[in-house]
Amino acid sequence: MLLAQKACVEGALALNLYCARLVDEEKTGASEEERKRATLLLDMLTPIAKSWPSQWCLEANSLAIQILGGYGYTRDFPVEQYWRDNRLNMIHEGTHGIQALDLLGRKVVMKDGAGLRLLGATIAATLERALAAHHPDTRRFGGELKAAVQRIEQATRQLWSLGNPEATLAHATPYLQAFGHVVLAWIWLELSLAASRVYTPADDDFLHGIWHACRYFYVHELPQIAVWLGPAEAGDSTLFDTRDAWM
Repeated sequence: MLLAQKACVEGALALNLYCARLVDEEKTGASEEERKRATLLLDMLTPIAKSWPSQWCLEANSLAIQILGGYGYTRDFPVEQYWRDNRLNMIHEGTHGIQALDLLGRKVVMKDGAGLRLLGATIAATLERALAAHHPDTRRFGGELKAAVQRIEQATRQLWSLGNPEATLAHATPYLQAFGHVVLAWIWLELSLAASRVYTPADDDFLHGIWHACRYFYVHELPQIAVWLGPAEAGDSTLFDTRDAWM
């Protein structure tokens, strides 16, 4: 439970710091091309930066309550208050349904898919470093992330080939969840590569903490995208076929 919290919270923080950097680069980029690149990449990541932390960091907060057992639900500890405060993030950030519609309905197809291609190229630069790394786990994670990115790209094409926008957008929320996990897998791979490059043996525990959280995310979290993308890949229409009267 503690490891899951670390993976969620530190990963989400790193994602939002990366987006904050893009906000700066929109104004400070050395060229017009660099500034436009920052804007496009930020547009692409915004639905994830809003939705993923508000969902999964709340789950981390819930795990913090569980760790304390029955006491976690009392006011002896502040975690129950933190959960109630943070539950609002899912509303403040526009709700997952809205962010999902924005991602699948607008962002991945904007400018003929330029944003999705840019994000793919940015992740590919990380993959190139990971696949050439000395540590076998880093190479393995790089291979798994490459396959996950390809799966997202394939699912995107498949969903938009249905010929009916409403049928496509019926899959928006599980698509958002899968897309968000792929982005966070990329962020964790970047963190592990940066830690390997920057920190000395004196920082052993910190380094191992990053490595282990990255390992946790790839072993326990990234495989979940198969569940979220599976129905869309199979052409299932359960969500689209549901009628108001049946509810």
